[in-house]
Amino acid sequence: MRALVLILVLLSALPAPADVIHLKNGRTIWADQVRENKDRVEYDLGEDTYAIPKASVDHVDAGGGAPVHSGSGASGNVPDITPAAPSFNHEADVAEKVIRDGKVDPDALASFAQTGNSEIAATAYFLAGKQESDHGNFPQAKRYYESALRFQPDNATLLIYYAATLMHTGHAAEAMSYAQHAANIAPDSPDAIAMLGFVQFASDHTPDAIRSWKKSLALRPDATVSQYLAKAERESTAESDFSQRESSHFNLHFEGKDTSETFRRDLLATLDSEYDDLVRDLGYSPHNNIAVTLYTQQTFFDVTRAPSWSGAINDGKLRIPVSGVNSVTPELARILKHELTHSFVSQMSSNRCPTWLNEGIAQMEEGKSAASSGHQLAQLFGAGAEIPFNVLEGSFMNFSAPEATVAYAESLAAAEYIRDAYGMSEVARILERLSQGSSTEAALRAIVHADYRQLRDEMSRQLKEKYGE
Repeated sequence: MRALVLILVLLSALPAPADVIHLKNGRTIWADQVRENKDRVEYDLGEDTYAIPKASVDHVDAGGGAPVHSGSGASGNVPDITPAAPSFNHEADVAEKVIRDGKVDPDALASFAQTGNSEIAATAYFLAGKQESDHGNFPQAKRYYESALRFQPDNATLLIYYAATLMHTGHAAEAMSYAQHAANIAPDSPDAIAMLGFVQFASDHTPDAIRSWKKSLALRPDATVSQYLAKAERESTAESDFSQRESSHFNLHFEGKDTSETFRRDLLATLDSEYDDLVRDLGYSPHNNIAVTLYTQQTFFDVTRAPSWSGAINDGKLRIPVSGVNSVTPELARILKHELTHSFVSQMSSNRCPTWLNEGIAQMEEGKSAASSGHQLAQLFGAGAEIPFNVLEGSFMNFSAPEATVAYAESLAAAEYIRDAYGMSEVARILERLSQGSSTEAALRAIVHADYRQLRDEMSRQLKEKYGE
């Protein structure tokens, strides 16, 4: 029996191979396949083929990994971690029976569960869970890992994977006991201790996360754990004198001398009201309390390292700069609603929502309308000069301010089109499909019967009709 080397996908599905087109303006396009002709570069995305002038392309990289898109409301991607020792002895034998043609065989799973051998049964359900998490179907992976743990509740690897999946499906608070149990069982495992740190950070226990990550790094250096540790230490330093208040849905952090008690009370009341609005609109309620931190302008940028055009950010925690603001103004209420929407969208999609849809929904919820930029968008789409949807799947953080303006406008127009044409309930169904591992285009085809090209063409016609070219 060969040793099992487990690649732990903590907060992201494994990416599929892809070609990467690097444009001269600094942008990148991820495609299924790329072909270079005499004067243009053609690329396939799903069932569609697109072309761009060769003069605008810097170079093409073949066979990379497409990024996981989570939007600005995601809690961030955690890297793969490889446990140092094998955890299952029968993995090779079981795998060929449980996974057939790239899918889990439920009959084979049931037969392993009935063998009376807890180790083999746990291995079978673990492999089924890993198959689903590798393909982005975290709700189903969660169920398989739960079954595996019934057979081996003290298996550290199972506990790590299950905690990661709970994180991915918005159950960070529930993940805490499993991550802690894994760290207790395997006190010398850098993976178990790093996982505990991620759960602690997501659960708003930053000092504990810092201690866990330092211990993990002492056991084994890791560049990305070091990056998260640095971020947590920036946050801890900036918030060393902060106070905290709680409501039924939020943990509010603030610097006492910069905000009044009335302001904080009104802000929590506003957040609670907006939370209820989102529950009604999206038919969903997050599982855990949401951390909200109020910063001065400079501290906000010191902690987040966000681009200068950012007005607020949601990286799993709502981080809001409030310098010069002493009451909940309409503008602040809109910002809060926008960032809070990201928390809902991220949990509903298991952090798999493309940025354009994430930002589009958030702008709709804050009360924006595409009408304000409708004429300009009609011209842009009419000339075929819009930013393609697949470019808008990734983060907007590297865009210049003018590019970001266009990206947000297109995102709002697209989300608004889907809502108006099909209903808000269908927007929620798209997010559900994404949480089950569907690609964005597959989710669109299933719910609104349109891929990116069709969505783009339908939007272009509507923009022309409503706002003219």
